[in-house]
Amino acid sequence: MITLKGVDKIYRTKEIETLALENVNLDIEKGEFVSIMGPSGCGKSTLLNIIGLLDVPTNGTVTIMGDKTGNMNDSRLSEFRNRNIGFVFQSFHLIPSLNVADNVALPLAYRHGVSGKERDEKVAEVLTRLGLSHRMRHFPGQLSGGQCQRVAIARAIIGDPQIVLADEPTGNLDSTMGQEVMEILHALNKEDGRTIVMVTHNESQARMTDRIIRFFDGRQVE
Repeated sequence: MITLKGVDKIYRTKEIETLALENVNLDIEKGEFVSIMGPSGCGKSTLLNIIGLLDVPTNGTVTIMGDKTGNMNDSRLSEFRNRNIGFVFQSFHLIPSLNVADNVALPLAYRHGVSGKERDEKVAEVLTRLGLSHRMRHFPGQLSGGQCQRVAIARAIIGDPQIVLADEPTGNLDSTMGQEVMEILHALNKEDGRTIVMVTHNESQARMTDRIIRFFDGRQVE
């Protein structure tokens, strides 16, 4: 499903050069639930951004679902990302001025051929699945942290992506809400067969996944 070969990522300014990732070689199979662990600043989020096509490697190749992403122009990258990859972030990234339904519908707004009726039906379906149908007209500021993260997950899966990338999805939640979010991610993996890659600092949650990949100073160490 995901293959990285010889991936480096270097950030350069006039004064300094920072090696964020060095010679990463990684294969993630279809239907795997993989955790990425390591200390702060070791390159975990950079790796996730490269897998999610939000950033490009300085060297190396990235292949997603059999397609080499280095051959894609910006327009093709955007379309590919919209159809195949969903994102869940620690800080939710919901738009405060939009209600829950409109936040969830955003990925479909950028997809050709989806009618308003289809969009509304899909939003209702996914919010019902995540226990949020009664919150459709509420705004993010009216929700708890756990509810905001469930809205973010609903937005991530509204377009039926094969891959879900989660960057510290429980980092802003208490243990009870964090466990809820993990149960949702496991359901998306086991019931839907989605491939999930999760960055986390939580060792116990990481051990609930199929595999843990550890990074240190930009290099894969385990």
